[in-house]
Formats: sequence, C-alpha cells, structure tokens
Amino acid sequence: MTLYAWLVAALWLALIVYWARSAGALTRRTGSSWMWWREIAVRLGFFAFVVLVLQVAAAADALPNAALYTLDGGLVQGLAGVALCAGGIGLAILARAYLDRDWENSGPHDMSSAFVTTGPYARVRHPLYGGLLLAMLGSAVAQSLLWLLPLIVYGPLLFLSARREERLLLEQFSERYGAYRNRTKMLLPFVF
Repeated sequence: MTLYAWLVAALWLALIVYWARSAGALTRRTGSSWMWWREIAVRLGFFAFVVLVLQVAAAADALPNAALYTLDGGLVQGLAGVALCAGGIGLAILARAYLDRDWENSGPHDMSSAFVTTGPYARVRHPLYGGLLLAMLGSAVAQSLLWLLPLIVYGPLLFLSARREERLLLEQFSERYGAYRNRTKMLLPFVF
C-alpha cells in the first residue's frame, strides 16, 4: 500500500470513530436506539473496509488483478486525492458536530424542532452528504478506482435522501426552509 492509501484509510477511520462516539453521546442524551445516520455510517464503514482489504490483498499479490485498480499517479495526484478526502471527511465531521449541537440544544426527545443554518449549513443544505461524496472521490483519486463503487452506489442514495429530507423540512418549516433553500446550494457551494 502507498502512503496515500494509508492516509485515506486513516481519514475514514477517523470519521467512523467520530461518528460512533457522536452516536453514543446522542443516544445517551435522547434515549433513541436507532438513528438514520447510523445506517449510513455502517455502510460506508463496510465499503471502506472492503476497499482496504482489497488494497492489502493487492499489495500481498494475493489478488494479482486487483493491482490494476490501484492508482499510482505520483505525488501530485496522491496529494490531491488525500486533500479532497481530508476536506470531505472534515466537512462531514463539522456538519455532524453542528447537527449534534443543535440536537443537544433542542431537548432530549425533540430533534425536529429546528433546522441548522449555521456553520457549513450556511453555505450548503447538505454538507454532510457533500462531504461524504467528496471524500469518496478523493479516495478514488488517491488510492484506488474501487472507491468509485461506493460513490456510484451511495451518490444517488444520498441525493434521494437529501430530497426526502428537504420535503419533510419544507412541510415543517415552509416559509423559513423555502427561503433557506433559495439562498443556499444543495451539495456544493456556488455550483449545485
């Protein structure tokens, strides 16, 4: 495995550890035993594990054809991919922290009393999803084309989840959410 592959694996591990700690703290505060984001974390963790295993197998020549999917584009490509992955993971963690803070302030069993419009949510409506997609893209650039698999699988699912959440927020906060939606982009600032 290249240094970039190890850095990508460490970044994903940091996200999974943060997410697990955040989930435990939220569960203790709210008494809820299941949250929609826990399922996403488990799935992304699974894909990260599979890609890491394939990378280790390729490095060990256990699967000689798997080496065809690894990228070794040099210093610039490796650093660019790690930077994209780190930016995406950082954005996802920051977005999660803002959600946690809002849920903590809204009371023990009332996580639907407000929607977050500060921090990364001031620029985009779904920075957590955007961060995850950016991290997967960066992982593909830095480590392996196999990272395109979760990007292809989860990209449309995250987009559909974002649309579903927007419909719910629009029902609950019609005027406020409509104005917020008009002034922010969905996933990428200034673009989309």
